[in-house]
Order: sequence, then structure tokens, then C-alpha cells
Amino acid sequence: MQPGGQPDMSKLLEQAQQMQQQLMSAQQEIAQAEVSGQAGGGLVTATVKGTGEVVGLTIDPKVVDPDDVETLQDLVIGAIADASGKAQEVAASKLGPLAGGLGGGIPGLPGF
Repeated sequence: MQPGGQPDMSKLLEQAQQMQQQLMSAQQEIAQAEVSGQAGGGLVTATVKGTGEVVGLTIDPKVVDPDDVETLQDLVIGAIADASGKAQEVAASKLGPLAGGLGGGIPGLPGF
């Protein structure tokens, strides 16, 4: 701080620019990340990007029963939900430190 209790604006601007660069880097890492989720003990596996986009689905042939399509549908939904949850964990781990730093690092800005 400068004399008189006023914040050093150039220092604040520099901190904000650093945080913006870190945020952009974290967002890029999240977008490139791929995570897999499973259901039925691995009989169905879904792969999603950190953005939530489903990019892969593997189904073990032994769960394909034309007389029981509902079970297969449930397994697919379960695998996608598992993978989506893991993608959210990746995002939280990448963005968590940045979000926490926004409130404490710059005077006058509320925390998240």
C-alpha cells in the first residue's frame, strides 16, 4: 500500500493480470482433460472431456441383451454420470486455488 492507506494500483493490476493468465491456463487444461467413468463394474465406460462433452463409450458385449434394454440404458447413464462427476472434480481442482485467491488477493473484491 502507498502512504495514506491507498492500494498500489499498478501492483493490483499486475496481480489481476497474473490471475487472469492462471485462469486461462487452468481453463485450457480443463478443456483438454479427458476422464472416464464406469458402471456395472466396468461393463460400460464413458469418457468425457473436462467441458462435459462425451467423447467415448465402451460397452461390454455381455451386457447387450435385446430383452433387457433398460439395464443397458441405466448402465450408460451411470457411466456418463460417473465420468461427468470426475470432470467436475478436475475443474474444481484446477480452478479452486484461483477462485479462493480472488477474494483474499485483491482488496475490495468479495471472495467466491
